[in-house]
Amino acid sequence: MWSAGRGRAAGAALLGLLLALSVPGNGAAKTGAGVVTCGSVLKLFNTQHRVRLHSHDVKYGSGSGQQSVTGVEASDDANSYWRIRSGSEGGCPRGSPVRCGQAVRLTHVLTGKNLHTHHFPSPLSNNQEVSAFGEDGEGDDLDLWIVRCSGKHWEREAAVRFQHVGTSVFLSVTGEQYGSPIRGQHEVHGMPSANTHNTWKAMEGIFIKPSVDPSAGHDEL
Repeated sequence: MWSAGRGRAAGAALLGLLLALSVPGNGAAKTGAGVVTCGSVLKLFNTQHRVRLHSHDVKYGSGSGQQSVTGVEASDDANSYWRIRSGSEGGCPRGSPVRCGQAVRLTHVLTGKNLHTHHFPSPLSNNQEVSAFGEDGEGDDLDLWIVRCSGKHWEREAAVRFQHVGTSVFLSVTGEQYGSPIRGQHEVHGMPSANTHNTWKAMEGIFIKPSVDPSAGHDEL
C-alpha cells in the first residue's frame, strides 16, 4: 500500500520558487542556451520516454518505504523542480558551471529531499529503486550523482546521464507505469549500463547566471 504525507513545507518552497521566477534582474535566466550552474532549479526530461523527473509526498508501499520518485508527462507540474547542489566535497558554489564528471546532489524543491538510490528492487521492473531521502536537503552519501556528459561543462541543450556514486547505476526510465494512487506516472529506477533509457536534458527552470566565463581556461602550475 502507498502512503501519502501532508508536505507541510511545500507551500513555502513553492512561494519562494514563484517569487524567484517573477523578480527581474535576480541573476537568473529562464530560457535560452548555456551551461547548467550550481544553485539552479530545473526540470529534467528523459529524452527516450519524454517524461520529467518528479517526486511528491507519496511513499513506496514496498522496498525502502521512502518517498517515491517517478516520471510525469506534464510540463507544468511544480513537483518536478529539482535544485542542483554540492556533492560531499563542497565544490559547487552558486553560479559555478557544473563540470562533466562532477558529483552533485539533486534536491526536490517542494519536499526538501534528495534524489537517492540503494540496493532495493524497484516496484515494477525489479531494477534498482530510486527514492527521495533526507530532510531539508540533508541526507547521506547515497544522494550523490555524477553528471556524465561530453566536453567540459553540462550544457543546457545537451543530453546527459546521471551515474550514482555509491552503486554505479544510471538514472533511468523504461516505460512501466503505476496504477492508483499515482496512475499513469512512470517508474524511475537505476540501471547498471548506459543506454537510451538514461539520457536526460535540462528543461524549464531558473538557471543561475555563471559566476565565471565557462569558456575561459586557466594555466596549470
